[in-house]
Amino acid sequence: MRNLNHQLKQLCRRNRDGSYSTQATRERLLTRVANELHELGFRGLQARSLKPKHVEALTARWLKIGLSTGTIKNRMSAIRWWAEKIDKRNVVARDNSHYGIPDRSFVVDRSKALRVDELALAQVKDQHVHMSLRLQAAFGLRREEAIKFSPSYADRGHELRLKASWTKGGKERVIPIRTAEQRQILKEARALAGRGSMIPSHRNYKAQLRVYERHTANSGLSRLHGLRHAYAQMRYQELTGWPSPAAGGPLTLSPEDRRIDQAARAQVSRELGHERVAIANTYLG
Repeated sequence: MRNLNHQLKQLCRRNRDGSYSTQATRERLLTRVANELHELGFRGLQARSLKPKHVEALTARWLKIGLSTGTIKNRMSAIRWWAEKIDKRNVVARDNSHYGIPDRSFVVDRSKALRVDELALAQVKDQHVHMSLRLQAAFGLRREEAIKFSPSYADRGHELRLKASWTKGGKERVIPIRTAEQRQILKEARALAGRGSMIPSHRNYKAQLRVYERHTANSGLSRLHGLRHAYAQMRYQELTGWPSPAAGGPLTLSPEDRRIDQAARAQVSRELGHERVAIANTYLG
């Protein structure tokens, strides 16, 4: 293993900021960054070698190959974390526009919704992973939320209550239980987990995350964040009576329909755990 890769792994493991999922994502992104720096001709780097020219070279490469704004910003967040931990914050410009990175657009021109049918789900042999996927689809949960999900705690009869320790940003949230199908999934989840969660008693979250990733990959399932997109679009249509723009719905609304639209977007944002209503545009168009 090259020095930079090894030192960045050690830096991540000494600084356990954020959830296990956040830590794993950060380590993966920094490994990718280290590999790219090597490919760009920066050889023999140490973790403390980070300089403005390295950030400039990386961002120029990402823009040239057409990475999405969101992907670039995620990588920049990892680099800023790296710079902070080696006490070199000034190596990275405060504003992404310095590198020509555009503002992230929260409007989509095509649907990213994903629906996993029973045949695909049947390929997932781990019972807990299987149930986590069903919970993601039924309630629009993030992956981490669906893995940590404890039905005995969350199920409050007419709503789900998600613990702050399960959620991105550490904020408790509530999701309505609306359908017989949701109720049946919760019944089966409780039968599987008992007083526990979607993490079997002999595993911790990190181990179960690896099991989740392995089983979904082996079953040919990917882009599973699309389950949240599908939930958002379904809820929007329930609340408004028409499909969202991302799902082929109208682009122009009357003033009254516009008020309904805005109220629906606010509700969907709350259920997904986003504070900014504008982020609903990512899911709904």
